[in-house]
Amino acid sequence: MKVTEITNLEFGKMVQAASQKLNQNADFINSLNVFPVPDGDTGTNMSLSLASGAKYERDADTTAVGALAVALAKGLLMGARGNSGVILSQIFRGFSRKLADKTTLTAQDLADGFAAGAETAYKAVMKPTEGTILTVVREGAQAGLNAAKDTDDVLVVMDAVRKAAADALATTPDLLPVLKQVGVVDSGGQGLSFVLEAFDDSLNGRVAENADYKPDDAEMDEMINAAHHQSAQGKLDPASIKYGYCTEIMVRIGRGKQVDHKFDYDTFYNYLADLGDSLLVVNDDEIVKVHVHTEHPGKVIAWGQEFGDLAKVKVDNMRMQQETIMEKDDEQPATATPAVAEPAADTPDTAIIAIVAGDGLATLFKSLGVTHVVQGGQTMNPSTQDIVDAINASKAKRAIVLPNNKNIFLAAEQAAKVADIPTVIVHAKTVSQGMTAMLGYNPDAELTDNQASMEDNLSTVKSGQVTHAIRDTQLDGFDIKEGNYMGIVDGTIQVTDADLLETAVDTVKAMLDDDSEIVTIIYGADTNADLADQLQQRVTDLDGDLETEVHEGDQPVYPFLISVE
Repeated sequence: MKVTEITNLEFGKMVQAASQKLNQNADFINSLNVFPVPDGDTGTNMSLSLASGAKYERDADTTAVGALAVALAKGLLMGARGNSGVILSQIFRGFSRKLADKTTLTAQDLADGFAAGAETAYKAVMKPTEGTILTVVREGAQAGLNAAKDTDDVLVVMDAVRKAAADALATTPDLLPVLKQVGVVDSGGQGLSFVLEAFDDSLNGRVAENADYKPDDAEMDEMINAAHHQSAQGKLDPASIKYGYCTEIMVRIGRGKQVDHKFDYDTFYNYLADLGDSLLVVNDDEIVKVHVHTEHPGKVIAWGQEFGDLAKVKVDNMRMQQETIMEKDDEQPATATPAVAEPAADTPDTAIIAIVAGDGLATLFKSLGVTHVVQGGQTMNPSTQDIVDAINASKAKRAIVLPNNKNIFLAAEQAAKVADIPTVIVHAKTVSQGMTAMLGYNPDAELTDNQASMEDNLSTVKSGQVTHAIRDTQLDGFDIKEGNYMGIVDGTIQVTDADLLETAVDTVKAMLDDDSEIVTIIYGADTNADLADQLQQRVTDLDGDLETEVHEGDQPVYPFLISVE
């Protein structure tokens, strides 16, 4: 079979197939995280990012492939989560710009599109690193260009792109020693390889090699929970929430009195896609689980019943939840220290937007002068759209964004480019850095001067994180056992132990030096104040001259966040 052009019908099928394949393989991609910590979310981020792009493409009112590619790129950008999601969006941004005026795509167009995508992705990253998704897209694109010199068959070109990308993915451990040490390929590169495989399989009319992949029940729950990622909150108007009901259902396929349809994933998904956003549908042979934000939860429930009986139904009014959050913020008691006073009720000239996970951290950052909080962080990276919404909703004249997580940098930077007001990013990699950055803020200074001053403060603090290992591995000279705790200092594992308190104490020891004066302990949702007090006493025993502080952060994943200044 020879195919000389890609029409809107083929392109739409390619995009939807890729979205489904990332959805199906999100957990596998997550498992490729180098650190064995419970926050490997590359697969989830890429899946949710492409789901947004696929919805924009599906909703676009055009039959021109170039215009559909532009819609895909726009949806990817606004839905992009994490660095992997943003880089994927940049690949298709370059792809769409090159092909924007095309009605259909030839083999040469396809090759040129991937080449432009690779070029744009490299430009989007300040310091491109080989052995990542960038290597995979570059090698795939070059193979496409080479193939297009000798053929006008889009199948041959797509086959070449797919194969070269897969070969490049296999070489990533040779290019990044840490990947070889852990025994994995690059997770972002694996995600892109799945996208290209889906494109190729769709064009060739093949069933994907892993079409019989079925997530287990625990994995489906994890993916649904990841999809229920909180949007920008802070002081957002509840009325601005477009789809107000977070709706989750679990259907036992083929059972019940109202079954009218045999389950087909695409049919089931496409109907729901028209009812809202933040859609995730995962299934095995017996169960399908759905998460969607919609204005019509009844329609979602009724649709599920056409395929089986309902094992679970959950509907939350997100507008009411937002009202409660705002009321809770308003009720927070002021402290005696001016530095921790609640922000003024009137619109600030400069909005300072911090991205943190946990009510305690939100309160702590507001006490330092942050005006708005976007709930997010590890395992729940906010999208570009979430950050844009928070910036625009602030009604300020200018904005500063504190990502507090390096995996949110690119999404924040993209948000700054499309926001309605001048916005800069202070590149805080951790919560500790974000808190320290606030000490450099001057409300009377210019935006760029504040950015420079706040970023200068980042290097004055050491950041420690204590979490547990989700698998056995050998990394940074440690033989790490699943379930043990790890102390990570500025991105490097320094401690591992079966006991949480001992791990935390040893993490502090690894952070202290002769210049250390202040130790701040923030305890998370997985520990308690008593254990935090024990840790504070152990730190005081190490050095009685140290000033120590303890705060409740409520953060997930990390029982303790520790800073040393």
